[in-house]
Amino acid sequence: MRKVLLMSGFLTLVGITAMAHARDSSPIIEVVTATLKPEVSPKQFSVIDKQVEVQHVAKQPGFLSRESASTQDGQWVVIVHWRSVQDADASMKLFKQAPAAQAWMSSIDQSSMSMKRYTAP
Repeated sequence: MRKVLLMSGFLTLVGITAMAHARDSSPIIEVVTATLKPEVSPKQFSVIDKQVEVQHVAKQPGFLSRESASTQDGQWVVIVHWRSVQDADASMKLFKQAPAAQAWMSSIDQSSMSMKRYTAP
């Protein structure tokens, strides 16, 4: 009886751990919005945005896909899909150091930038 209880407790613990791990490794959808600085045209920023994708973001472990779009008045949205929150966090730590990211950040009104993450089901 004691072995059965111990085994049952062990299996419950394994199940809880697996569920927690699965939640931690769920795909992440990262949504960034920002407004361009007045002196930066959407056409100029489009080139900078593509460079940050190709030179940095797409090379990060766990990167799945990225898309961006703009409005006529300089609002941008960038949507990045990551394999896990750990991958998204690791990329964010390196982002500000990347040369392409520095050009990206210097082209936006940083006070307008917002980032939210969503966990995909």
